[in-house]
Amino acid sequence: MAGVGSAAPLFRLEALDGKSYSLAELAQHSPVALVFFKVTCPVCQFTLPFLERIAASSSLRVVAISQDDAKATRAFHERFGVSILTLLDTAASGYEVSNKYGISSVPSLFLVDSSLTVALAGSGFSKADLEELGRRAGMPPFRPGESVPAYKPG
Repeated sequence: MAGVGSAAPLFRLEALDGKSYSLAELAQHSPVALVFFKVTCPVCQFTLPFLERIAASSSLRVVAISQDDAKATRAFHERFGVSILTLLDTAASGYEVSNKYGISSVPSLFLVDSSLTVALAGSGFSKADLEELGRRAGMPPFRPGESVPAYKPG
């Protein structure tokens, strides 16, 4: 898996909206959190709504990368209230970007800074990682009194 301090693997992927985005474009003005997911993954279903909260900040961009097709991904977004920019890295492409990042399980999360260096990397649901992203974004992912586990493997 791409590690902290390493150069983030560059890519260009199509989004659900039909536009194409590169990592360099996404990280040009602020750090970008990339979360790789599959629609059938229960831990992804648990994690993405918290990332949606962090995405409300303008100081950190959150981008989801779905390993499923557009139809399944749109249904996932509707069901779980996800509206963040979502790119598609599907079986048809051989999961090219997921392979570049060394993804072995989902969700996998990477924070890429504006110099295109990996500043945070993790897999599964990690309360500490989400709290760190929230701190950097100035937007807490968890509400007072919300009970969340420290970790859930993907």
